[in-house]
Amino acid sequence: MFNLANGLSLLRAPLALLFLIENTSLRIAVIFLAMLSDSIDGFLARRANKASQFGAVLDPAMDKFFVFFVLGVLLVQGRLEIWEACAFISRDFFLIFFGIYLGLSGHWNAYQCKAVRWGKISTALQFFVLIGLTLNVAFPWYLYCIFIVLGTLAFLELCQVKKSATTP
Repeated sequence: MFNLANGLSLLRAPLALLFLIENTSLRIAVIFLAMLSDSIDGFLARRANKASQFGAVLDPAMDKFFVFFVLGVLLVQGRLEIWEACAFISRDFFLIFFGIYLGLSGHWNAYQCKAVRWGKISTALQFFVLIGLTLNVAFPWYLYCIFIVLGTLAFLELCQVKKSATTP
């Protein structure tokens, strides 16, 4: 169950805690290390034939922990507004809706967790925006709306994956 890929995923938790240190260079390094660990953990798991359901859940959970924690720090520091943070994590609201749908439809146990294209794009954009916010870049309002669009597309892709997995 525990392997190098899962270890890289878990690394994002202490990296997030390092974001508490108010040093811009350190914070940028932390974000880049989180991006790097996110990029290679799945690759390593597949290459070593160690991909698992645990890793498929752990990886996005650590992404979310990292992003939510860093977003919380930036919110407290006044670098973005509440509505921007909510738009930023809107994909996660869609994931909650999808989980509720799976539970209510009775498909929760049959669903195989795996990354979807729009979710990966959203995560990559989140990391780059976090870098910008750390550097005090003021993003236009419509950038945050893009996160809502990406969340919607990820939700639709999840529904399509679920439908194709349950259709004979």
